[in-house]
Amino acid sequence: MAVFVLIHGGGSTAWDWHLVAPLLQAAGHEVVAVDLPIEDVDARLEDYARAVTAAVGGDRNTIVVGHSLGGFTAPLVCQELHSTGLVYLSAMIPTPGETFGDWWTNTGHDHETIPDEPYFNLVPAELVKQATDRERDQQGAWMSGPWPGNHPDVPTLGILCRDDLFFPASFMRRHIRDRLGTEPVEIPGGHYATLSHPDAVAAALIDFAEQNCL
Repeated sequence: MAVFVLIHGGGSTAWDWHLVAPLLQAAGHEVVAVDLPIEDVDARLEDYARAVTAAVGGDRNTIVVGHSLGGFTAPLVCQELHSTGLVYLSAMIPTPGETFGDWWTNTGHDHETIPDEPYFNLVPAELVKQATDRERDQQGAWMSGPWPGNHPDVPTLGILCRDDLFFPASFMRRHIRDRLGTEPVEIPGGHYATLSHPDAVAAALIDFAEQNCL
């Protein structure tokens, strides 16, 4: 049994995982998902990580999963918890010392063609409404500073979503190969596959846990 520590993306909430969590629990795992203090302009990434580790509690067999901007927080949490695995789901994968702003040009994302509404394709309309009703104002002076982390030496997985319009599949294949040196696992769904294809997200996470962390 693993404890999946689920970290949401920018401007969002732990609610993003509400369809994935019960599928992980049904497979015998535990789930911890918290709202990061993203509306606090003074909150640092270390504060984000502290909010997560406090929710997890003591020594447990954790697998940390970061979605989108959550990729900046997930490795920090993984290190603090001495986790057995790390997953980037349609996520930004930073390098040590890289700023949030530099990530876009360093990875070549600034050359991608992104539609005006790239986030919720394939998500049912009612879930889109619920998600947008929960949107928060992403703040953070930390975005202009260097990323303070390193990639922990644990089994690590990059998942790309084949229908993602914000981080297109071709971009994410290159990003995961460049930053992790591994081949991505590909699943159906857009950027919010947690809402459009929660079964595919859960299956990929469960398989990763069984193959690498249990």
